[in-house]
Amino acid sequence: MEKTKKPSRQQVYTLVVQIGRKEGDGLPEGASGAALMCFASGVDEAEAVRETVAILKQADTAPLDVTGYGTLAEREAEGHEISEEERALMQRALEENAVVVAQMTPFFDDDNQKA
Repeated sequence: MEKTKKPSRQQVYTLVVQIGRKEGDGLPEGASGAALMCFASGVDEAEAVRETVAILKQADTAPLDVTGYGTLAEREAEGHEISEEERALMQRALEENAVVVAQMTPFFDDDNQKA
C-alpha cells in the first residue's frame, strides 16, 4: 500500500530576532548585541518563533525579542521588495524544515566602546 504524501502545511516566516550578549556568542568585540534576520519554517508563526528561539539558544546566543514579518505572500501583499537571494533562502528553509539566518547586524553602544 503506497502512502501518498500529505501536502505540507509548513510555511516560511520572516523573523527579526534581537539578541543580547552571552559568552561564546560569536558577536564582534564591543558589540552590545545584534539583530538577526531569519527565515523559519512552521505551520504557523508561533511555531516558527519557538523553533527559532530554541535553535538560537542552542547556538549560545541570548534571544531577547522577536518581531514577525509574516510569510512571503503576506510580505508581497504589503509591498515588500524581496530579492531572489531572499527567496532562495526561504525555499531552503522550507525544504529543510529549518531556520536560516540570512543576515546579522551587530549593535554597538557608543558608551560601551573601549578607549
